[in-house]
Amino acid sequence: MIENLVGTAPESLLLHGPSKRLLNRYHWHQPKVGIVASYTPKAQDVKDHFGLFRGVDQIEAFAQATIVSCATFLECQKQNCAPIDLKDKFVPAFISIGNVYFHNYLEEGETFVSLGKITFYKFRQMVADGRIYKAPKDLNLDDYFKDFDAQKLENYQLSPEFTLVAELFDVTGRALKKDIFSK
Repeated sequence: MIENLVGTAPESLLLHGPSKRLLNRYHWHQPKVGIVASYTPKAQDVKDHFGLFRGVDQIEAFAQATIVSCATFLECQKQNCAPIDLKDKFVPAFISIGNVYFHNYLEEGETFVSLGKITFYKFRQMVADGRIYKAPKDLNLDDYFKDFDAQKLENYQLSPEFTLVAELFDVTGRALKKDIFSK
């Protein structure tokens, strides 16, 4: 069983179609605490939106990086199974979101990181708070986050070259049993 998601391919965890997957890489993860993951918007992500990666897509990217990835990881540990084994049992669902504050914008090709703090996890439901930061161009994020820890996550301790893009609160998701959809 793996210790955390660093080095795991997001497509092995996020089982929905690739056109809606807004996650490239996990850089730091401490189960039940939080995660740091990145994404670089592509042309298809900004098409018909003036070249900007929309706020709603930022929220979705954050949710995939945090509540979907982290909850799937914990459920796989609990059931001692691979993520693909959960695909026939559960559908990940976005339940609610609290406040979101946008401070900046993202364009095609600008890599950003989602820093997510798990605030609640029980019965396949997870809640996370966090921030999205635009990463400095050409920074090796794996190297940068190799010594990251829970204290740095708690304080959003990053170098000043990172640009705050969004603050997100109470992003909530739950793995729903598939059998409820056939009723």
